[in-house]
This record gives sequence, structure tokens and C-alpha cells, in this order.
Amino acid sequence: MNVILFGATGMVGQGVLRECLLDPEVESVLAIGRSAIEQQHEKLHEIVLKTLTDLSSVENRLSGYDACFFCLGVSSAGMSEDDYRRVTYDLSLSVAATLARLNPAMTFIYVSGAGTDSSEHGRMMWARIKGKTENALLAMPFKAAYVFCPGYIQPMHGVRTKTRWYGTAYAIMAPLYPLLRRLFPRYVTTTEQLGRAMISVARTSATKRVLESNDINAISAEPLSGTDSAAPISNLNR
Repeated sequence: MNVILFGATGMVGQGVLRECLLDPEVESVLAIGRSAIEQQHEKLHEIVLKTLTDLSSVENRLSGYDACFFCLGVSSAGMSEDDYRRVTYDLSLSVAATLARLNPAMTFIYVSGAGTDSSEHGRMMWARIKGKTENALLAMPFKAAYVFCPGYIQPMHGVRTKTRWYGTAYAIMAPLYPLLRRLFPRYVTTTEQLGRAMISVARTSATKRVLESNDINAISAEPLSGTDSAAPISNLNR
């Protein structure tokens, strides 16, 4: 399986990239983003662009892929609705339209979040726009499209968030994660489980098109042959 990954430098993207590099059935990963990845691996290839809304300059490198894992996302805090729509809806749909044209047999997986508004008419701006984005992506002419809507995500195996105060919060929550998992199993997951579930869904499909944390955890429990789940990110450099 050949994979395109957007957002590989973010917390979720780091976790997904780690699982892709560990999985022997993932032959190659093309990471596309605005900043370079501080990592090297024989399966990893990279495209760095100033803007991701126009992929025309690299279209010749985007064909022949089986899956796209779209892990880009920003917080809506302090953003106007127009700005948030541009970096969420407009960007996601622009990328998806290009990939659907070049790879109609592709599986496209979009990482969203819990609490989005599929009606597109709710009172919360971010939830409306996320819901509109999800609806539009699910209607795109891919072989299959899925939306992952995790709740709380615990970073694992050296994965780091780029936002300082998020990093502090995750460090505080790490010892509490086993308790959260017992008390709220339907609403918590990890970067490892998220990455494993995305690979599994791209490989074999899923019965639901919108998957929440409990779905993600159940799918990720299925074994992926040949992986070393304990390997930290630093051990993947080659």
C-alpha cells in the first residue's frame, strides 16, 4: 500500500507516520506539508510547499497512491469564521479534489474530531465548518472515504505536539490515561491506535464511514503483522 500523508509534523500526523513506517504492508509514504520532517526512513518521501491549496506544481508526483491520511487541522480559537473555513473546508476540499482526479481508486481518511455538526446549521462555528467539511469529503468520488472523529488523544512513543501548552497538558494527563481509558473508554484513544486503525481501514474498509474513538480502538486491536509496537520514533530513523 502506498500512502500520502498530510500533516506529518503535527501530533496526530506523527503518530500516523510512525505506524505507517512500522507496517510492512505500507510500501511507501509521501508526506506533504509546509515544514520539513526531522526524520529519515527508506520508505519516507517528502514534499514541502509554501501553500497546500494548489498542488498543480507537484501533480506529477501524486499518482499511484492507494490511500491518503489527511491529518491537518488547526484550532478555531481566535479565528474568524471566514479564516477558519479557508484553512479547514477550502484546503481539505482542494486537496481531495486533486487526489480524487489523480487516484480515483484511493481511500481518503480525514481526521476530524468529536462533537462536529453534520447538520451544518448549529451554533458552534468550528463544529458547523467541520461538519460541512466531513459531508463534502464523504461525497467525493474516491473508492472510499472515511471520517475519524476521536475525542481525547494521548500521544505515545515520543510523539509531541507543537503547541507548548498542549504539550504541558498532555504530560500532566499521561499518568491519568489508564484511568480515563477505564472510565471513558468510548471517548479516549492514542496516537498509536489512531494510526493503526487508519491503516487497517485503508487496507480492508470499515462498516461505518464516520468512526469515533470506540470504533478506532476496536479496529486498532486487530493485529498488524510484523510491527514493533514498542519502537519509539527515534528508532525508526534510517
